[in-house]
Amino acid sequence: MKTFLLWLLLLFFCWPLALLALVLWPLVWLVLLPFRLLGIAVDGVFGFLRALISLPARMLGSRQRA
Repeated sequence: MKTFLLWLLLLFFCWPLALLALVLWPLVWLVLLPFRLLGIAVDGVFGFLRALISLPARMLGSRQRA
């Protein structure tokens, strides 16, 4: 809601900039999409490595305290 109100304020005071932002936002989102996918993949690899490293301790019955 706050973002929408800020956008309306920008539209009121500087409508060309607001319309330009409205048109360019999907293009910016498309450009940033590969970086998001890369972040998800890297997070998955790190999660796999963490599970692989902690596997011997889990197999021996080590318990984590909450």
